[in-house]
Amino acid sequence: MGLRGILLQQQVLLGAIILAAIAAAAEPNPSCSTKCGSLQILYPFGTSDGCYLDPSFLITCNDTFEKPTPFLGTGNLEVLNLSFDGELRVSTSIARDCPNEPGYNENNSNSWLSGLDNFPISHKRNKFTAVGCDTLAMINGTVAEKTYATGCLSLCSRFESVVNGSCNGIGCCQTSIPQGMTDSFVLVTSLANYSAVGKFNPCGFSFIVEEKAFNFSSLDLINMQGRETVPVVLDWAVGNDTCKDAQEQNLTSYACKAVQSECYDSPNRRGYLCNCSSGYEGNPYLVDGCNDVNECETSKPCNMICTNNLGSFKCDCPKGYEGDGMKNGTGCHLIVTNSRNLALELGIGISLSLLLLGGFWIYWGLKRRNLNKLKEKLFQQNGGLMLQQQLSNHTGSIEPTKIFSIEELKRATNNYNESRIIGQGGNGTVYKGVLPGNKVVAIKRSKGFDHSQAKQFINE
Repeated sequence: MGLRGILLQQQVLLGAIILAAIAAAAEPNPSCSTKCGSLQILYPFGTSDGCYLDPSFLITCNDTFEKPTPFLGTGNLEVLNLSFDGELRVSTSIARDCPNEPGYNENNSNSWLSGLDNFPISHKRNKFTAVGCDTLAMINGTVAEKTYATGCLSLCSRFESVVNGSCNGIGCCQTSIPQGMTDSFVLVTSLANYSAVGKFNPCGFSFIVEEKAFNFSSLDLINMQGRETVPVVLDWAVGNDTCKDAQEQNLTSYACKAVQSECYDSPNRRGYLCNCSSGYEGNPYLVDGCNDVNECETSKPCNMICTNNLGSFKCDCPKGYEGDGMKNGTGCHLIVTNSRNLALELGIGISLSLLLLGGFWIYWGLKRRNLNKLKEKLFQQNGGLMLQQQLSNHTGSIEPTKIFSIEELKRATNNYNESRIIGQGGNGTVYKGVLPGNKVVAIKRSKGFDHSQAKQFINE
């Protein structure tokens, strides 16, 4: 092997070692716990060193409670849910103001959320909320190292005036929070010490809450007293860099490890997130974390034939069918091309037949018309008019004379059969004729007609 080949082998080996080192650095320890209580812990989060991407993703599993309870970092925020879409759901306390209740503690009228530098409170998913009929609620927070403050006022004079499902300032009020708020201080108080509404609303409450998790009811004016916490959604992302910067700066620390993964910039804060490519599912932060989705078994998108491929699927129609094979597309339907051709050919055939029949009918009509004209012409040439005139002169006879057609004469003489000949005349042959009703008559047939002899033949 030449020097060039040896160098190439060394380069390949070095590349493999580097990739293996990167993979090893990215993978959590196989002994890492993936569950705390009912919470499924997803990497980049982890419960101990070597199990998370960096210390900000630490989940502390406290097993001193009745059941193991997960907390964010080393704080007191209980983690309710983790997701790869950059959201973390935690449980936070409610600030309450009950000055007329026995054992009232003024410290309960405020609530803190702090130490959330890497987990800003989601401005899209949460609302600052106050409940009460004599309630003033305020919130202070930090946004980009600047102080933020706002609040809302909730009033009502009668329980009946409160509308369920509506936080419009009557019994309940809500306001948005700014993007990027990393800590908050919530305070609630009253304007008149609940003196006018104490019978149905002795307390006021304020809190940040996941909007879809709270639907106000008039009963909350009383029942909120028995509620200690509400869910809040926090935003999370990897680092503070964009995808482009993270890929260019340090491949080892780049978090999207799966081959079938993609990076996208967080829409809610600085940093980036990873997801599995289309057609794959799993954990994009692990080297082998994204696995092919068998759409043919899960979503069943095809109408008839489904073929699963890596990262995709293909719909087909069986022989004799056509279409895209998709349930949400044209699907599969019988090919009707031959039937259409048959119908077309049948239509053309019928049309041609009708055309020929019509042409024959016209031809036969014209021929018959010409034949009738010829008969009329010959009738006149051969003395027919003269015969009709003489017959009309004998109207007083006992039995009227009748002009017979050629067909009638043929039937009467059995087609001029020789056995019916009874005589020969100068102008023709005489036949015995039998008319309907067995009446016997003599029928004379001209041998050759001479127009000059027409009158004589008629007289005979």
